[in-house]
Amino acid sequence: MSLLSPTQIADAQTVHSNWKSLYKIGGVAALIATALFVSDVIVLAAGDSMLCSATGWFTLMQNDSVAGLLQLFFTDLVGVALIYPIFFALYAALRRTNEVYAAFATGLAFVGIVIVIATNFNYSMLYLSDQYAAAATDAQRSQIVAAGESFVAMLNGTGPIMGGLLLESAFVMISFIMLRSRVFSKRIAYLGIVAHGLDVAHSIALLLLVPIFNSTIASTIGVPLLAIGGTLQVIWYPLIGRKLIELGRSTTTE
Repeated sequence: MSLLSPTQIADAQTVHSNWKSLYKIGGVAALIATALFVSDVIVLAAGDSMLCSATGWFTLMQNDSVAGLLQLFFTDLVGVALIYPIFFALYAALRRTNEVYAAFATGLAFVGIVIVIATNFNYSMLYLSDQYAAAATDAQRSQIVAAGESFVAMLNGTGPIMGGLLLESAFVMISFIMLRSRVFSKRIAYLGIVAHGLDVAHSIALLLLVPIFNSTIASTIGVPLLAIGGTLQVIWYPLIGRKLIELGRSTTTE
């Protein structure tokens, strides 16, 4: 005989249904993010060294706007935004394992996402590209290029690096929580620790090595870490997505 009133039972069923909906949303978001991050890997592999300068960005935008948008990583920006529902769903799945640290990791991730999005310069570069194309004199173009160079410098600025460090640290933390959970397999947990841990190491390498040595040495060490970590992440995200969708379809109670 149930000790709960009909109202309490109905409320519990509603809460359970809401969690299941969140699992499905997070799972679908993870699968979409996978496709977007794969496109990022392709863009990085096919990237042109001329995009280290504002003039290179503007020239590419005038010659091939689609390639310019891809090189500006608009897909990455959308993928980062999708991490919101992914992390909500991971918190829901892991809250019974360690609610305190799952909540802390979720909060850390949200701060990182906000910083990454707030320091993104895509729309600024699009605006400057239009201004560059419409410029009538060399003096005007020079001023626009100077403004563009400041945004290119921001690409490796403190904001994006710290945002990425916080976000990837949150994923490492949530992956450690997975190790103690019965929801996710050990394989997924260890893969998450390694994949996102390499991204954390990349951010730390930039933060420490750039002021001590120079950006070239920092990139020489950091870029391979980012490349390996990013490749592993495009394996990890679909595994997470599939598991969250399975949880959303599960008939078991909370």
